[in-house]
Amino acid sequence: MAMTMTQKILAAHAGLDSVEAGQLILVNLDLVLGNDITSPVAIKAFNQMGKENVFDKEKVTMVMDHFAPNKDIKAAQQCMMCRNFCGEQDITNFYDVGQMGIEHALLPEKGLVVSGDAVIGADSHTCTYGALGAFSTGVGSTDMACGMAIGKAWFKVPSAIKFELKGKLQPYVSGKDVILHIIGMIGVDGALYKSMEFMGEGLASLSMADRLCMANMAIEAGAKNGIFAVDEITKAYVKEHSDREPVFYAADEDAVYEQTYVIDLSEIKHTVAFPHLPENTHTVDEIDEIKIDQVVIGSCTNGRLEDMAAAAAIMEGKKVAKNVRCIVIPATQKIYLEAMEKGYLKIFIEAGAVVSTPTCGPCLGGHMGILAEGEKAVATTNRNFVGRMGHTESEIYLASPEVAAASAIAGKIAAPKEVL
Repeated sequence: MAMTMTQKILAAHAGLDSVEAGQLILVNLDLVLGNDITSPVAIKAFNQMGKENVFDKEKVTMVMDHFAPNKDIKAAQQCMMCRNFCGEQDITNFYDVGQMGIEHALLPEKGLVVSGDAVIGADSHTCTYGALGAFSTGVGSTDMACGMAIGKAWFKVPSAIKFELKGKLQPYVSGKDVILHIIGMIGVDGALYKSMEFMGEGLASLSMADRLCMANMAIEAGAKNGIFAVDEITKAYVKEHSDREPVFYAADEDAVYEQTYVIDLSEIKHTVAFPHLPENTHTVDEIDEIKIDQVVIGSCTNGRLEDMAAAAAIMEGKKVAKNVRCIVIPATQKIYLEAMEKGYLKIFIEAGAVVSTPTCGPCLGGHMGILAEGEKAVATTNRNFVGRMGHTESEIYLASPEVAAASAIAGKIAAPKEVL
């Protein structure tokens, strides 16, 4: 039976020769992830099961990133619960302040996920790791608890949508523009419980940072997962970051897809998602003047070194506009250090931006950048729902690091060419 890339990974992890869309299967897991918000709920459920030990201390990981460094007493209590549990269980991969980063940037960097893996995480953006050719998806905290206990999870095998990429990105256009364009095209439920599978000669134009960003936002189209065909870029990244042996899967030539879209990357323009849904997209060249109050450059979508470099190239020698707050958040300690060594942080600070320790804080309206009533922000984050970053009367405009940096300088939503 012909299978998609996702279906092949799921079949292998279920010990089956083949699977088909809609089939219910029990899958063996390579990694179970939680953070400081979702893990405490999972820990309580795990304890209620009466289990003494996790199924594999090497395959359970917790990252303190959402409200860390702790923003209040409740956050401190949550992190303490995770810290104590991981200590009792002798969890190998526990990441606290000083070692932590934004989870979906940290795990690939640490080599905890490789091609061919099956991964669940109690965070909706766990689909990020599809960029590496893995099946990864977000689950609830109780499913995380079961995963920690037995190393397995039930899935309904998803059908798939093919995205055939061709051409090459224009200068200052990135993967964020591509995925916003796609979500704008198919809608926030356009891939509901489906696998978004990216392939084609256009992959050569996309860096691993581009792919991680795009796979991350598959959930914003309602997808079960996003996944990229494995190529030399994938193999080089995995080899550099992990000692584990990857398994490379490829979709069968006659695999069945519910829909196929052909995306010419050379035609993608700077794209911005207006409030209050990621599907509400407009290209920058068709936007009237929209003044802004805040810019956030970072998150699990766009906090990687490449994103820091892109923003720094635009902001170098310039100043953040008066009455605009610009917050830059490198996604991991390693990225923070490399950005410092390359001079990017100096550029940001001299421009009038503030640089934060790695945290998810402002993305979910947690801390480090809450919006007041009526304020507008350009953010490289992945969601712009009502009240996502603070007051329900605030507005979030999702954009690439290039557009965000240009907007910080211009004081309004702007394309890089407007400030360079």
